[in-house]
Amino acid sequence: MGSTPFTVTVPATTANLGPGFDSIGMALSLYMTVTAEPADRWTVVYEDEEMKGLPTDEDNLIVQTIGKVVRRAGRETMPCTLRVKSDIPLGKGLGSSAAAIAAGVEIADQLHDLKMNQKEKMWFGVGIEGHSDNVTAAIAGGVTISFYDHTSLEVMKFDAPPIGGVVLVPPVEMKTDHSRGLLPHQLDHSKATEGSAASSLMAAALAKGEWSLVGRMMDRDIFHEPYRKKMFPDFDAVREVSHAHGAYGMTLSGAGPSLFVAVHAGREEEAARLLEEKFPYYRCIAVTPVAKGAAVEA
Repeated sequence: MGSTPFTVTVPATTANLGPGFDSIGMALSLYMTVTAEPADRWTVVYEDEEMKGLPTDEDNLIVQTIGKVVRRAGRETMPCTLRVKSDIPLGKGLGSSAAAIAAGVEIADQLHDLKMNQKEKMWFGVGIEGHSDNVTAAIAGGVTISFYDHTSLEVMKFDAPPIGGVVLVPPVEMKTDHSRGLLPHQLDHSKATEGSAASSLMAAALAKGEWSLVGRMMDRDIFHEPYRKKMFPDFDAVREVSHAHGAYGMTLSGAGPSLFVAVHAGREEEAARLLEEKFPYYRCIAVTPVAKGAAVEA
């Protein structure tokens, strides 16, 4: 797009859905928007108070991503002023870093007319993020199921499912590195087999839209939930109340600290009010899955 200002919009994401560890992501109806306008030097302007402490120069994650993509293409970066607005809670397991990376990839593609296809954009994003669940869903929208081993990437995308959701956002942040540090280095073979079966069945249920089964498998994770849930107040109580009021399932959102509850379509506002009343420690936000991933508007 050369010297013409443009805006990139990227959705939030929830990852794993329980046993789909590091492989399943779903785009949600919270958004980061980044307006890029050519300038003499890189400057990032955040419009939200929550993000005021983030780097505003070339150390910024969006700028760093742009640079990596552009250099890989053999080009020189064109500095911009980036104006960022976001209602994705920062550091809360809802893909704020993946959204920043997806925005950076999209901005690089637009600024330099790289004409990358969606798979190429995912490859760059996943390489920077280090795992594939959030960033593939942020770029593609809907639900993504992916395989990534640092040398290859395979992704299947499904339409946004007709469900509602509630994210329970605590007042504290948790770094992904800290959350990953809670996980064991090894799993017993029989337990790993059980977790793999739950993940496989959940993926099949997602593909067929059988959300009652998806929800049951969300509750059967053994890869990360047992080791992380002690960090999150009222975890078991939130699950119990959610089920008592007809939710499909409840699990950690990504590495936490937010929780994600899948509910019947149209019930998300009611469920958010109920859960916030019963668990005031959390801010409860009604969401829906969204079909569209990262998108550019002139």
